[in-house]
Amino acid sequence: MQVSYFKRYRMQIDLQEYGDFEDIALPPGIQLHAWNDALVEAHANAKHLSFQNEIDCNVFPCLGDADGCERLMNEISSRSGFVPEATWLMTWTDPLNHCTQSIGTVQGIREQKDVGSIQNIGITAQFRGMGLGTAIVKKCLAGFATVGVRFVTLEVTANNSRAYRLYERLGFRILKVVFKSAEISSVI
Repeated sequence: MQVSYFKRYRMQIDLQEYGDFEDIALPPGIQLHAWNDALVEAHANAKHLSFQNEIDCNVFPCLGDADGCERLMNEISSRSGFVPEATWLMTWTDPLNHCTQSIGTVQGIREQKDVGSIQNIGITAQFRGMGLGTAIVKKCLAGFATVGVRFVTLEVTANNSRAYRLYERLGFRILKVVFKSAEISSVI
């Protein structure tokens, strides 16, 4: 194993300046689901499918493991600052076989009275580029606003340019650059 350092941007948005909490029309078969405890496994599945084979699995190894994602979801949802209103699951129902699968997830944590933190935004690879990331982040931000949070932060790995551009387009700005160390296999 060797230690690598991953450049990450800590970004923030001021919800008083944002103000665009209008829902986005979702494509047929796509639905957003508000948090409830019965959705832990579905969130974990969406998280695992969204992050597998992505750079963030190197930064946070639990994201590359289905059991690790479920442990992470249980840990996030049991934190005292967990914000159910800012936690959403996205699903798609196949019109041919009516089978529903989890395709996106986001969770919210209140760090301070007026500061929230977005955790693990993920959309599975086959559903990217359809505006679904924008839709789920907007629902999350609206949820934070309903509980009185003014500032929302997140972190994104600098090499994840697609996610970075999404957050920047929504109004997030870089607060600072941080480096996350991670042990990675020398054979990647």
